[in-house]
Amino acid sequence: MQKKKIGIIVGSSIAIIIAAIVAIFAIQFFTKTGVFHQPGVIVFGENVSDSQRDFVNNIITNNTDLVLEDDIIISSQTRTSLETSNSQLLYNILVPTTDFYNPTISINTDEVSSYNLTPILELTPQQKLLALDGEYYLDTLNSGAIFEYLNLAGNSNDIQKITELLQPQLPTFPNKETLLTFAQTGVTALSRGMNIKLKQVGDAKYFAANIADFLNQFDLTHTSNEASFTTLATDRNICSAPQMIDALTAIGLDIVELTGNHNQDCGDEAALDTIARYTELGIQTVGGGATSAQAAIPLNISQKGNNFTLLAYNLSTGGYTLDNTPGANFYTTEKAQADIAAAKERGDTVIVDVQYFECNSYDNTTDDRTCDYANSAAGDQIGLFHEIIDLGADVVVGTAAHQPQTYELYGEGAIYYGLGNLFFDQIWWPGTTRSLILVHYFFNNQLIQTRIVPTVYDDSMQTRLMNTVDAENFIKRLNQARPQ
Repeated sequence: MQKKKIGIIVGSSIAIIIAAIVAIFAIQFFTKTGVFHQPGVIVFGENVSDSQRDFVNNIITNNTDLVLEDDIIISSQTRTSLETSNSQLLYNILVPTTDFYNPTISINTDEVSSYNLTPILELTPQQKLLALDGEYYLDTLNSGAIFEYLNLAGNSNDIQKITELLQPQLPTFPNKETLLTFAQTGVTALSRGMNIKLKQVGDAKYFAANIADFLNQFDLTHTSNEASFTTLATDRNICSAPQMIDALTAIGLDIVELTGNHNQDCGDEAALDTIARYTELGIQTVGGGATSAQAAIPLNISQKGNNFTLLAYNLSTGGYTLDNTPGANFYTTEKAQADIAAAKERGDTVIVDVQYFECNSYDNTTDDRTCDYANSAAGDQIGLFHEIIDLGADVVVGTAAHQPQTYELYGEGAIYYGLGNLFFDQIWWPGTTRSLILVHYFFNNQLIQTRIVPTVYDDSMQTRLMNTVDAENFIKRLNQARPQ
């Protein structure tokens, strides 16, 4: 009797175990888990482009060991600001561009369809990058563009697997560690009436107050300073009171060009003392020096994986040196050819500045446009600047003009014939109160863009950025004067 009960119990237990096993297999069969589990697959959303789909598929196909626990849904999304997330992969950055000569500076998001959207890694200096909703991408790096993302939805473990496969194959976009920015400004002569103004305001930083924040954001800032710092400065000479150096340090000046024809106006001693002061402040010089040999030394810049050479020459009404006295670097074709060839041999982008003859068509009552044109001064400015591009330069900049001049694409480079006055006391003529700042952007050891930023000052002698409407009108005016 007892053996029979034991048999019943054992039989019942086996039956229960079998039933449990059957139930487990049934659940796995109908839910596709356990031994019946099907590996997950990639599911693309309808908005995923062919190129995005191909990008993912090519990588997944080459990784046969990949096993997903569940399906991963990949969709495409665009944003106008840069965001980071474990489930988002930045696939591309598209920036609004237009024709090089288009005077437009900024557009709104609802205008994007009327302009080109260029992948940032395909941007060239022959295109013009536009600000988007007031944000200039190469300055912000997190706005002013259309950011394309691949969004991943699914099991967190699967998302991590896919991310680890895709992320290394995505492009490397510019960031603060790899994008080099260089702002070039025009003529600076903190002198004459500015010396009087300095006595009134008591602080030379006054002159830079409205432009300092803008210029300080760049890695390198340049100006062509024509006035030496000396106690001999008055309201009648092109010399600067010693404390005027504060206006230059306020804009974060890194490079001072010494090609000007007034640096020796208060004597060689003042010029030499000024060069020594730049050195003490860590400001690099180019295009001038204590001797002709020093004046001729190119400035080689190597930062953030980018290399460029800045060359600067004087071909003007004087100020150059040919011996062991201070002065500017005199231009000859042979010298420029050798300098450019050496820079190109190193693989550098080459920017050449020229202190050329000045256009003197100033007018008190009308906004004279004579100086807008290249060749509005003595000599063949167009021919000379074209020659320098033909020698291999990438950019040629005129740094003598007290009024901004036109600009053009020529050959394989770009020419900006004159930048005008950044800081000066010439408040009587509309033309001389304006200038152009050129901001050069380098990435992957290539110049990818040069931005034109117009400035203006009034009788306050405080330089400021032009508002967008005025800037666009002024750029339109200048490019209407370009060589035909």
